[in-house]
Amino acid sequence: MSRRPIAVFDSGLGGLTVVKALQKNLSNESIIYFGDTARVPYGNKSQALIQEYSEEITEFLIDKQAKMVIVACNTASALALNHLKQRFEIPLIGVIEPGAEAARSVTQSKHIGIIGTLATIRSEAYERALLNLDNTILTTVRACPLFVPLVEEGWLEGEVTIQIAETYLAEMISDNIDTLILGCTHYPLLIPVLEKVVGEKIRIVDSAETTAKYAAKWLQELDLLTKDSSHGSLENYVTDLPVRFRRVARRFLGREIDHVSTVHLS
Repeated sequence: MSRRPIAVFDSGLGGLTVVKALQKNLSNESIIYFGDTARVPYGNKSQALIQEYSEEITEFLIDKQAKMVIVACNTASALALNHLKQRFEIPLIGVIEPGAEAARSVTQSKHIGIIGTLATIRSEAYERALLNLDNTILTTVRACPLFVPLVEEGWLEGEVTIQIAETYLAEMISDNIDTLILGCTHYPLLIPVLEKVVGEKIRIVDSAETTAKYAAKWLQELDLLTKDSSHGSLENYVTDLPVRFRRVARRFLGREIDHVSTVHLS
């Protein structure tokens, strides 16, 4: 069973940062990535519809013999993860709980900033996760809708990107947060810019990296880690625009991907 792949799905491309982190931490594990590019974004859809989409994708990944499914979409993690856990017996991980736990472990002042898409911020999922861990934690939140298109267009540095980041983060910096959660899996590509803007006193929590480490720990506890030392493979599935996916994926993974298959779920 341990030779079966880890599956990662997202509404689009952002979950590839989780794939990259998994490949760094678990290089011998094979991975299946599913990007629901035909129905992105999830943030303007109802919870019932997001749950339906997430269930369809999870069933597809289970049919592909996945041993664990990582819900790399923050919106789906917030609105569909509990539904999936009730529906399926396979180990399921979202990105919110690992990010919240990592932030709680590093904050000294217990004042944590959260940035994400509009849908993720409106869900208040990170705030609830943090308060479940420690009800004395204070949060400052900000939706950063321009960050996703900046990443997908490759604007990862430069004056314009820095100015946008400064505008988004000014209130958090003045509020004296000491930890910043990146509540969108696109945002790790902007870490160099974000570090320049927030300075050394604010710790940045990369939800992709923390999710990969969380997955590795759980797989070890379940005795599902691959014993074979050979390098793992990567399979990619999308619901639309495989050419664009391949082009942007190069930016997320830092290398070319071999093949992308198009899937029609419903």
